[in-house]
Formats: sequence, structure tokens, C-alpha cells
Amino acid sequence: MAENKENNQEEIALEEDFENEFDEEVEEVSLHAIDEKKENLKTHSKIRSNLCGTIIKLDSGYAKTTLQTTKEMIVDDLGLIHSGYIFGAADFAAVAAVNEANVVIIGARTKFLAPAKLEDLITFEAKAKFEDSRKREIRVIAHINDIKIFEGIFHAVVLEQHIFKTNIKNAHRNFD
Repeated sequence: MAENKENNQEEIALEEDFENEFDEEVEEVSLHAIDEKKENLKTHSKIRSNLCGTIIKLDSGYAKTTLQTTKEMIVDDLGLIHSGYIFGAADFAAVAAVNEANVVIIGARTKFLAPAKLEDLITFEAKAKFEDSRKREIRVIAHINDIKIFEGIFHAVVLEQHIFKTNIKNAHRNFD
């Protein structure tokens, strides 16, 4: 009986060691072997692929990305993914479709059409309009397999310099 108790304690200790290995900082791993399209990306160079998606295809005015949902994104015991991660991945697809160094999303109209769960692979397609203008409109649609789960229209502006270096008139308006 003492031997069984000792074996149980050893098993519990091994389980705790195993669980603790996953509590450490997670190294970013791209879903695809090489995110070769990211080298052609002119914006968002420091974005985390594991949180906002991996570029699959990048053309003028077009981007296709994927997001693999992970345990860090879940909000409950059933594995529901927080919609903020889906929105963030859609935002990334939108800026990738514009692919200008100083692009900033200034607005969006979005619809969440179906939930995502743990271990879903979400595919985003973004198509930008008005390529000759500073203001852009980008339509983003996301699917899990054949099910459309998200659609949105993002509005962006391409600035001459980084937004933190831009003097924006009325940025400190009083809204009283």
C-alpha cells in the first residue's frame, strides 16, 4: 500500500513537470514551414504569426492568410475562441492586402457569422480597392473549411510616415 502511494506521488510529480513545461513562454511557430510571403510584406514586420495569422499568398491588393487557433485563444471549457483573435487576424489580412509601409486601419464594419473553436484552421482572404488613393477599402472574408465565419469591410489610410510621427489635426479635440 505504501508502494502504491509512492508510485502515485511519482506519477503526480511527472504530470506536474510535464504541465510546467507548457507554462513557459511559447516560441512562435509558423503554421507553414516557411512564411516566405512575409519577406515581401512592407508593413507589420513584427506581428506575431501565432496570434494574427500566416501569409499564404500576397499579391497587389490581395492577401490570403491562415490562423491556427490555440489554447491561448480560448475563453471557456468548450474551446470557444475569443472573437478578438479573429478580428485581429482579419485586420492583419487587410493591411497585408494594402501592403504599404505606413498603412493604418481607421475603421471597420464586421460580422461574426459562426464561432471558432480550439484547433480550427481559419482562412482569411482580403481584397483592397482604390490602390491609387491614400484611403483604401478592404473586404475580408474568413472561412473554416467551407463555412463562412466572418466578413468585414476595413477602411485604411496610407500615411507618408509612421502614425506616431504624423501630426494629425484635431487629434486632441475636446468632446464636451
